[in-house]
Amino acid sequence: MAQVFVAAGSNVEPLAHLTQALTELTRRFGELQVSPWYRNCAVGFTGEDFINLVFGFRTGLEVPDTLAQLREVETQCGRPRNAPKWAARSMDLDVLLYDELVLDDPQLKLPRPDLLVRPYMLGPLADIAPDLRHPTQGRTIAQLWAAFDRQAHALHSVRPATTLRWP
Repeated sequence: MAQVFVAAGSNVEPLAHLTQALTELTRRFGELQVSPWYRNCAVGFTGEDFINLVFGFRTGLEVPDTLAQLREVETQCGRPRNAPKWAARSMDLDVLLYDELVLDDPQLKLPRPDLLVRPYMLGPLADIAPDLRHPTQGRTIAQLWAAFDRQAHALHSVRPATTLRWP
C-alpha cells in the first residue's frame, strides 16, 4: 500500500467544497489523515482567499488510477476539466508525495516541486507528517518547514487543528 499526501484547496464556497471532497475521498480511499485548515491569499491571480489543507491516505492503486480518482472528485465538486490554471477553483487536488516515488513526467512531477515553495502545501503537511523525509531533499518535512520564510507567506487557521480521521 502506497502512502499518498494530497493538497486540497478551494476559493469558491471553500468550506462546503472541502467538506464534500473529504467525504467523497473517504468513501473512495477509506481513512484520511487531515491537517488543520488554513486561509491564504490567492496565488497567481486576484481572487477570493483560498482555504487549503493536506490529507494523507494509503492506497493499492497505481499513480494514474489515484490521479483519476482525484480528478473525478474535483469534477464532483464543480471544477470543469478545462478550467484555466490561474483562476478561482471550487476544488483543486494536487498529489504532493506518492511514497518515495520520484517522477519527472510532463503530466506529473513527484515530489511536487511546489511543495517546497508553497506554505499552504508544506505547512499543513508538516502538521500531519513532520517526520516524513522528502524523497529528494533528504530532510524531514518538519525541517523543511522550520527553514521556510513564514513571514512572507501568512497562513491563518480557519478550523481547529485535527488529525482525526475524516469525517
